Amino acid sequence: MALLEFVSEYNPEILKRNEENNDQIDSAVALILRNIKERGDEALIEYEENFDRVDLKDGLYVTEEEIKRATDLVPQSLKDAIDRAYRNIYAFHSAQLPKGELIETEKGVLCSRKIVPIERVGLYVPGGTAPLFSTVLMLSIPAKIAGCKDILLSTPAKNGIIAPPVLYAASLCGVDRILKAGGAQAIGAMAYGTESVVKRDKIFGPGNRYVSLAKKRVQSFCQIDMLAGPSEVMVVVDRASKASFAAADLISQAEHGPDSQAMLLIKAKDEKEAYSVYENVEKELERLIGKMPRDEYIKKSLSSSKAFFRKTDEELSQAINEYAPEHLILSLKDADSILEMVKSAGSVFMGDYSPESAGDYASGTNHTLPTSGFAKSTSGVSVDSFIKKITVQRLTREGLASLGPTIVNLALAEGLEGHAESVRERLSEH
Repeated sequence: MALLEFVSEYNPEILKRNEENNDQIDSAVALILRNIKERGDEALIEYEENFDRVDLKDGLYVTEEEIKRATDLVPQSLKDAIDRAYRNIYAFHSAQLPKGELIETEKGVLCSRKIVPIERVGLYVPGGTAPLFSTVLMLSIPAKIAGCKDILLSTPAKNGIIAPPVLYAASLCGVDRILKAGGAQAIGAMAYGTESVVKRDKIFGPGNRYVSLAKKRVQSFCQIDMLAGPSEVMVVVDRASKASFAAADLISQAEHGPDSQAMLLIKAKDEKEAYSVYENVEKELERLIGKMPRDEYIKKSLSSSKAFFRKTDEELSQAINEYAPEHLILSLKDADSILEMVKSAGSVFMGDYSPESAGDYASGTNHTLPTSGFAKSTSGVSVDSFIKKITVQRLTREGLASLGPTIVNLALAEGLEGHAESVRERLSEH
């Protein structure tokens, strides 16, 4: 039985995400959030005991002593790798910090924007099947660059333990506090606030479907970055592409978890050529998967993924933009011409030597990206995600005198006499 199904006849149904059990999960999430909202710390402690087997009655937060002990456990070689990733991510994101504009739209009328960091942010770092210390870097670094004053990181302490590299990365990035909580209950605590958790102004971070559906539900109480998770990739190849590279890229995404999706899009003149490319990738998948300790996740993920083909660049780009992948790998001969036509993707990886893992860890770009097609309307996390832009206007009397008749005319046309009067009153002063 094939690991990845080849679909010979293209139709938009191929691009559907796996939404199995979504309604059931959403109902469970709704109950968790309601309990957190009504019972606060008590409910949070109960859920953490049930789901993560950790007793938080003596404290919900990581202590300085715990951070110090964890840091001592991280091998120096891993510290060096985290430090290098930190430098690259910091360099790329520090260049994103905007400056407020100051424009005189006409004489005596000055308009500007004031750049203000979001005050209290909550950073969610998954801790289910892998210790994602890289996500700590991806969220904490732009938050610090933006100037956020209160940075709370929330991550589950499975069996009472948070992976030492996660705590090392959090310490390196200057996170203010670390909450030992995960899942929908952590999202609820940050969105609503509890006796011990100060309500956040905005929540960031990826997660499984429980986390994503929780973020979706709390949006009327707390802003979120985006719906990020489960993870996904679209690998685009042609007959000249290296099958082993494509297979490795599919596996690197599929191993995130059984809900992940890894799509193979083949550029080919006909079904015969496409199937030949697919067969080569399938053989490499079979070869590589035997080396993978997370093969159960990979097989489950691939079972809800597809391989299909398109003939022209226009058809190729249409499929890419309709799917709007979180990660897009263009590992084909005319990658640059295809990139020109890409309108919807979270992050793009160009050519044979740009694996998704480069962006996931250390190239410098952010790996917290929109999933489930939301790349059609939103971007991945950046410094912009952590700031507000407040418009400011300053008019002189001469500027208002010049612009005033236009304002009055527009206000009266909308039937808003008070708006017009606020101008006339000022101009009638002697």
